[in-house]
Amino acid sequence: MSGEEAVIHPVPGFRLGTVSAGIRKPGRPDLVVMALPPEGRAAGVFTRNRFRAAPVRIAERHLAATAPRYLLVNTGFANAGTGERGEADALACCQALADQAGCVLEAVVPFSTGVIGEPLPVERVTAGIPGALDALDENGWQAAAAGIQTTDTRDKIASYQVDLAGGTCTVTGIAKGAGMIRPDMATMLAFVATDADLSDAALDASLRRATERSFNRVTVDGDTSTNDACLLAATGRGPRVPDHGGDFERFQAAVEAVCIDLARAIAADGEGATRLVDVVVEGARDTAEAERVAFTVAESPLVKTALAAADPNWGRILAAVGRAGLDDLDVDAVALTIGDQVVAEHGGAAAGYDEAAAAAHLSGSEVRLGIELGRGPAAATVWTCDFTAEYVRINAEYRT
Repeated sequence: MSGEEAVIHPVPGFRLGTVSAGIRKPGRPDLVVMALPPEGRAAGVFTRNRFRAAPVRIAERHLAATAPRYLLVNTGFANAGTGERGEADALACCQALADQAGCVLEAVVPFSTGVIGEPLPVERVTAGIPGALDALDENGWQAAAAGIQTTDTRDKIASYQVDLAGGTCTVTGIAKGAGMIRPDMATMLAFVATDADLSDAALDASLRRATERSFNRVTVDGDTSTNDACLLAATGRGPRVPDHGGDFERFQAAVEAVCIDLARAIAADGEGATRLVDVVVEGARDTAEAERVAFTVAESPLVKTALAAADPNWGRILAAVGRAGLDDLDVDAVALTIGDQVVAEHGGAAAGYDEAAAAAHLSGSEVRLGIELGRGPAAATVWTCDFTAEYVRINAEYRT
């Protein structure tokens, strides 16, 4: 398996078209259509937020009804909190694409991101569809990565190839997200495609396993969006992947590599962020416990603001571990590392702790916080970022 940041491998049979439709801000790419071949299939996971947006509800229904032929993605307006009108508007956009592409309504799967509570400008979306269809291209990944963004400051693309018994398989994906990030069964928006030929059951299992190990372990601010969605599409134009065994595991590793790269890119591009933070918890009794501790640390405002200042205020990290809900935690067994340096153990500062060295590590663009619980074999990593004044500014001015 190989992954190169500068190389985007097109997925045979999967095409993307992007246009500037003026949906919210003139002149920026904001409408993306993705096309699958007739033999293609897809699996999706979606937000568990109870205020699920209209496109999320429709996407689930359409994926259950038939194999998708087109994905329709708009930015600017989330079409969430829009009541009955929201569903009608989303369906009108799907129908417009279905009419122009010559497919049934249910074969169009909608996705939206942007401001919540404002109606979708249907006429702008539908006016942009012909241009997006004309732009469909297997090499359209870079433009689509820009076209699905809101407050993102960079494209998020990952692409890997893996050799299987039947030949070389490609997995390529894009994602968007910088704020309102704490996925719950999905990410902000992510679209991963492969040319693998695999069953519906294997496709669904692959997506759910990859999501749990990637997007469900990233947090910027602890807020789960109303529109989170992640879709894995397979065109069937490449090698056959069995439901189990070595080839499936090799394929799965490529899918997970793409999803982890995208998840880390989302954390690194958190609104106002200056550094990517890996929170690594080891020595837990089970994975759920490790995740609970990692998220408690990763979402602590006091920890995140200290990180923004490159301040090795390790007492804040220990305090977060202590309130993570492990009532029988032996605090003397806990050890904390910043980078490669042990900074706290046995309930206090470690012998030989060098604060200047810890601060130097925290000053970098990528930071590692390690927490050893000393109570079991399980581990988990959560990706987050620091919390700066710029995050407050971006979100205070988001609608203006």
